[in-house]
Amino acid sequence: MPKVIIDPGHGGADPGAVYNERKEAEDNLNLALELGAILQDAGIDVVYTRTGDITQTPFEKATIGNQSDADLFISLHRNSNPNPNQYSGVETLVYDDAGKKAELARRINANLETLGFRNLGVKERPGLVVLRRTNMPAILIETGFINNDSDNQLFDEKFREIAEQIADAVIAMKDDFARPGLYRVQIGLFRMFSNAQYALMQAVSKGFNGEIVSKGEYYAVLIGGTDSYAKAQELEKQLQAAGYDTLIVEG
Repeated sequence: MPKVIIDPGHGGADPGAVYNERKEAEDNLNLALELGAILQDAGIDVVYTRTGDITQTPFEKATIGNQSDADLFISLHRNSNPNPNQYSGVETLVYDDAGKKAELARRINANLETLGFRNLGVKERPGLVVLRRTNMPAILIETGFINNDSDNQLFDEKFREIAEQIADAVIAMKDDFARPGLYRVQIGLFRMFSNAQYALMQAVSKGFNGEIVSKGEYYAVLIGGTDSYAKAQELEKQLQAAGYDTLIVEG
């Protein structure tokens, strides 16, 4: 199963677009939590850039996404324009219109179209930070115009269905985003990067190959890499014989 990070656009001091006291940041967060719950029920690992009304720059959102080691980045937004009720519909933005992210974007638009939204298509936006700076495939969904009364009615009345239709598109392509299983042996977890470096150098001097992986506030020293759990167990025995406390980890 892939890991998905969901980004509720804006937040905190940045409410996003506002229309008749309706704030885009609040709509984005509500939909993100609903979507995440549906994906989790389907067995997909979900993390969020935010779960409350906090301020984040686009760079911070992209950084959180990269540090999460997720396989797919989904940013949720509502569209807007200077003239209320002039435009309506959903569109999904991508860095470039290519690959599996673009296919997912089209699936999502088509699914939301069945709920009554106008399908405005897939648009390239290479200048957007959350599409340019993320290390994984990324999409940004504009779930209707917040200053269009018909789109807001659809958003409110079919809120659960919107989350389900986005989730259905992700679930249908989950195998396209999932990475093959990879087993490695962890020999240490450190707060200081210098300590992790020293541990890795010691392991290399004993004939093992590995790397340092960031895990939140910690740095893990991981040895080897195989799609066979049995081979990972063999490596673990070798490391234990060399005096290490070990843990087999996946991913």
